[in-house]
Amino acid sequence: MKTHLFIFLSALPFLGLVSCIKNNPDPAWLEVGEWTLEQNANSQYPTGELTHNFTDAWVYVNDEIVGVFEVPFKIPLLYSGAANIKIFPAIRNNGISATKKMYQFVDVFEVNVDLKKNETISLNPVTRYKSSVRFWLEEFELAALKIKNDPVAAAELVKGNDPSILKWGNYYGLVNLSKVDSTWIGYTEAQMQLPRGQEVYLELDYYNTNSLTTGVIGISASEIKPNPNITLNKQPASTVKWKKVYIDLRDIVSNSPNAEYFEQSFEAFIEANLQQSFIIFDNVKVVYF
Repeated sequence: MKTHLFIFLSALPFLGLVSCIKNNPDPAWLEVGEWTLEQNANSQYPTGELTHNFTDAWVYVNDEIVGVFEVPFKIPLLYSGAANIKIFPAIRNNGISATKKMYQFVDVFEVNVDLKKNETISLNPVTRYKSSVRFWLEEFELAALKIKNDPVAAAELVKGNDPSILKWGNYYGLVNLSKVDSTWIGYTEAQMQLPRGQEVYLELDYYNTNSLTTGVIGISASEIKPNPNITLNKQPASTVKWKKVYIDLRDIVSNSPNAEYFEQSFEAFIEANLQQSFIIFDNVKVVYF
């Protein structure tokens, strides 16, 4: 039922646009470009590298929902005269294109405009992390790694800096896999006190020819409980590129009542049809309030 409801709700904006053009041949137009993520001068905590993948936008006019659209876009509006436009940055939750979710950690883009028939309002939306957002960061710039290799795994995480791959800073994290070094397990040693019942996300930039499974470990005095979560699929070596994903941790954290703290985990096994592969990632963030 949830799937059917989501498909229906996603279709509503497009049905509204068809109706708008048919019944109002002289609409005002709203043109929205791609998102910019900028530094918040009032941030209470270091935010790390400002990478993002805000692919979509929730649009409201005078606090009424217009729809959810992939940026950039141009849409007709039934409104005229003075109007308040709010545009909320949206992510594809867990990398799933059908799940376009407002990202609660960043600010809404808001502007007051004068809408006129047959005229276009062009906006380039800007957002920033809210000042109270907390981060656990691993950007591979420090001497010591914050993600530790499990001694039972054959492969290990190291720092790499191939200029043809490097995109941010001086280093990225690199795991080389082979038929001999066929497994890698890593986990953060930080004892993260994550809030239950609130939004918690893992942000990750990755560049991989081997799949990588992310997870959360709940730890208490009497129990260490692994919670495998989202697997990032491998990319073909001929077309591999940097991607960014937002992984939802809220349910795992909220459903771990006995955990005293949490660690982020990573696990990889070489693909059956490959002799060698690699996983590269950077700008690892656990984001929460």
